Amino acid sequence: MSERSALRSRLEQLLREVAKFGAVGGAGVVVNFAVFNLVRHLTELPVVRASVIATVVATGTNYLGYRYFTYRDRDKQGRTRELSLFLLFSIAGLIIENGMLYAATYGFGWDSPLQSNVFKFLGIGVATLFRFWSYRTWVFRTPDGAEPLPDTRPHEPEQARERQPQPHGAPRG
Repeated sequence: MSERSALRSRLEQLLREVAKFGAVGGAGVVVNFAVFNLVRHLTELPVVRASVIATVVATGTNYLGYRYFTYRDRDKQGRTRELSLFLLFSIAGLIIENGMLYAATYGFGWDSPLQSNVFKFLGIGVATLFRFWSYRTWVFRTPDGAEPLPDTRPHEPEQARERQPQPHGAPRG
């Protein structure tokens, strides 16, 4: 495999990983906002406490998605280590996410429902960048630093489809 095709393969693999991470994270954002707004409207809890509860619930659902969808091809040995690191980095993400909301709410007095949701969203965004880096680097590692196992779903590169002979009249692609 040439350096160029190896680089392309790694880039495609990274893009698939980012897409899967984004899909799980997107579902987590929906859970996070749903729980946050429900707790906020149904209880008298302060805004940041409601947000922490929502973040914890979303983190639990995200772990399942990351382990069994995004990083299902990664090392499955040492689940205690994996879960411990996941919780450690999730707590750091929780602090980033809710620290921004805390600063907006108590530092600047921006605590309307709209302002709280905007700053929660911004906090989630910053924390997501941290979580992506930390989860892929430390939590869901490849065994012995090897590349992740290949995706076992059938798919062909576009060039391979184009080179295959097609029956007369059959649509291409």
